[in-house]
Amino acid sequence: MKFLKLFSILTIIIILLTSCTVTKTTQELIENSIKIQLGDDKITIDGETAKNDASSPVYIANDIIYYEAGKDFTYGEGTEKDAHTKEEADAHTVLHITKAGTYTLSGKLSLGQISVDLGEDAKNDPKAVVTIILNNLDITCKVAPAIIFYNVYECGDTNQDNATKDVDTKKAGANVIIAEGTENTISGSYVEKIYKPDSVVLNDDGTEVEDAKKLHKYDGALYSKMSMNINCPKNTGVLNINATNEGLDSELHLTVNGGLINIKSGNDGINTNEDGISVTTINGGELNIQVTGETGEGDGIDSNGWLVINGGSVTAMACSTSGDAGIDSDMGIHINGGTVIATGSMLDRIESSKQNYALFNFSSKQNTPTALQLKNSQNKNVLDFKAQNAFSILIYSSPDLKADSYTLFSNGKQLQGQSGGGMMGGPGMRPEGMTPPEGFEGMEPSQDRPPFEGTEPPAGQTPPPKPEGQNGGRPHENNKGDQPVGELSSEFKINSGANIFNNISQVK
Repeated sequence: MKFLKLFSILTIIIILLTSCTVTKTTQELIENSIKIQLGDDKITIDGETAKNDASSPVYIANDIIYYEAGKDFTYGEGTEKDAHTKEEADAHTVLHITKAGTYTLSGKLSLGQISVDLGEDAKNDPKAVVTIILNNLDITCKVAPAIIFYNVYECGDTNQDNATKDVDTKKAGANVIIAEGTENTISGSYVEKIYKPDSVVLNDDGTEVEDAKKLHKYDGALYSKMSMNINCPKNTGVLNINATNEGLDSELHLTVNGGLINIKSGNDGINTNEDGISVTTINGGELNIQVTGETGEGDGIDSNGWLVINGGSVTAMACSTSGDAGIDSDMGIHINGGTVIATGSMLDRIESSKQNYALFNFSSKQNTPTALQLKNSQNKNVLDFKAQNAFSILIYSSPDLKADSYTLFSNGKQLQGQSGGGMMGGPGMRPEGMTPPEGFEGMEPSQDRPPFEGTEPPAGQTPPPKPEGQNGGRPHENNKGDQPVGELSSEFKINSGANIFNNISQVK
């Protein structure tokens, strides 16, 4: 008994020491950082009033990059709705960070931007690393991203021949830490594509741009041109992102390790946009994404390379009115852990999954709000979710989704559907020669992701043409394509790996 008491005391001490170490480490980062207090009347840097002195490591100016109103078609690809006047832009205060280091941001800035730029040589300099700690920050930008990393160290390989889903961004030059116990709000806009003036080539009539190089284009409220990490060591910090266009963007890789991140965006909630290279990796935290649809389209998460979910909780709701997906990836989706709830009107193939997942294809679009419950054979909820966006596709993956018989309810009414079969050959592995499932009739194709590209379409249907210059995504492929679709049933039998259910509708 004495040994057990001593062991318990030692265990408690170890736990307390471990907890203190984590907290102390975060606190030390803040204490040793450059502290920036934002305010509409005054901005201070380590207690001193910020100055407009470009030779300083941190300074303020009214020089935000934005899409100017009143320009002709040779200026860029924007329309009137993307443009802003000089008066609108000049109302914004830009806080420039030009030196590597750690910066703690607190306070409120009603019209402004945090701009990180360590110079053009920073991309190849492993020391060009900036960490921003969000410590009860509230910032709004109405003409561009609210926080933007221009030039810092790029830890990733930009050669497509070397591209892989397995990337390590620990040494990335762009880092955002959500301080524990804080709530932070970033409300931002975007900058439509602006051409380099000397690169514009017109047609013979001088009426259209035939070719032009990009000078600026920044789609997200929180944006990085380089690979970026989002961290929150104890998962008690909150980051709210409100975006006119896209929410959280990186031009190469993005890794989310923690935090409660709530995104409401007019277009994609999360976007990594280097074709065939970018990887969005989610290791932990809780992500809640709702595409509000002001732009008329938008995926919950959109990776032009790979999407890898290793842990945490992901809820992603695509635009209600477009053919977009809750989770979308051109090179493949890999679910290795965590909980995933994704809704939309388009389906991208899950390349592999180390845990069970169920795909529900509804016979008609489900209007909002839709309260969904998935109950196991013991009548216990394994999924209890209220969809705020209309959808026809639901993807659910969780460690709680064990082999069992389940019942699906929508707004309290029991649903039924057809089973498309489970897995053969282990999770995520499609046996050679297998074909896609039946039952995808009625799904609305996305303009940039033809649903049947590279596979045989259902009888009587032909693949829509792929828009010029765009890469179509790939549909989900049934791993038991030789198994006939089952009869309508109110019982959803979950086996191992992928479980596909088509033509979901109310029990009559």
